[in-house]
Amino acid sequence: MIRINLLPFRAARKKENVRRQVTVFGLTLVFLICAMAYYFFALNSELSHVKAEEQRLQSELATFEKTLQRIAQLEKMIKEIRAKLDVIKGLEKGKTGPVRLLDEIAAAVPRDKLWLTALSESGGILKLNGTAMDNETVALFMTNLEKSPHIAGVELLSTKLTALTQFRLNVSEFVLECKTYAFKEKEKEKPKPAAAPPAKPK
Repeated sequence: MIRINLLPFRAARKKENVRRQVTVFGLTLVFLICAMAYYFFALNSELSHVKAEEQRLQSELATFEKTLQRIAQLEKMIKEIRAKLDVIKGLEKGKTGPVRLLDEIAAAVPRDKLWLTALSESGGILKLNGTAMDNETVALFMTNLEKSPHIAGVELLSTKLTALTQFRLNVSEFVLECKTYAFKEKEKEKPKPAAAPPAKPK
């Protein structure tokens, strides 16, 4: 009977299994380290890209903010210019209004038959004092004033016949009142509602 000692073979096989496991573990560990390194570099690259994109967006945002500030300044300047233009238009209107009014009064005066001696205006009410050859000339002057676009509501306040002895002439002194373009009707106060009578006790 032949006897074979298997102990050295088993020991060698066991060492081979251990060596194989160590090799597999080492390769696995190297693979994990390489995977982690690749993942780290990929994340680092992505992070750098994100930071660069963030800086670009911040730069664009700063440009937009400057543009918005410039737009706000331009809008403010436009408002100021419009306000100044409105003031200028108001001044021009206030300047040309009296000039046109005086032109219309001068055009309404019958030549060589009527002379104005005084003129005053308050609150859009114009008062004219003058002398005319006769009452018909005063009536003609009033008619001419009514036709003027900036004058309305012409009324004769008084008229008086005056004798100019040095010229052997009788003239009519008159006072007229009329409304101008600057006149504004005052709002009439609304009548207050009458108080309800007290209820009678039952």
